[in-house]
Amino acid sequence: MWVQHEITLEARRRGFHLITNEVLSAIPEIRKVKLGLLHVHIKHTSASLTINENADPTVREDFETHFNILVPEDGKHYQHTFEGPDDMTSHIKSSILGSSVTIPITNGRFNLGTWQGIYLCEHRNYGGGRRLVLTLQGE
Repeated sequence: MWVQHEITLEARRRGFHLITNEVLSAIPEIRKVKLGLLHVHIKHTSASLTINENADPTVREDFETHFNILVPEDGKHYQHTFEGPDDMTSHIKSSILGSSVTIPITNGRFNLGTWQGIYLCEHRNYGGGRRLVLTLQGE
C-alpha cells in the first residue's frame, strides 16, 4: 500500500514544536499497516524536522538556545538577508537538521522510542503555515 497526503500546519512562533499527534491524525491509514514506513517531508527551506525528546519542554528551549549560539543572527558575514536577520540563519539551521524524517510503522502505530516525538523546527520569527508531505508505504 502507498498513501500520500499533503497537510498545512498552522503558523507557529519560532522554536521547536512537537507535531507527532498532528502527523498521526492526518494519515489515519497508518492503522491498517502491519509493517511499513512513514516519510515526512517539509516543503520549506527555513524550517526543518527532527525526532527527539517528547516529554520535557526544556529540551525544546535548549535546542532553540543552542542553535542561536551555533548560528547567531548578529553575524556580519551573511549575504542573504533580504527577508531580515533570520533569513540566512534559518536556511543554515534547516540544512543542519534536515527536511525529512522517516518513522517505522509496526501494527498500526509509530514505532518510536518511549521519549521520542516529531518536531517542527521553526527557524523564522514569522514563518507562517508549513506544508508537509506524508508518504506512507506498508503492508
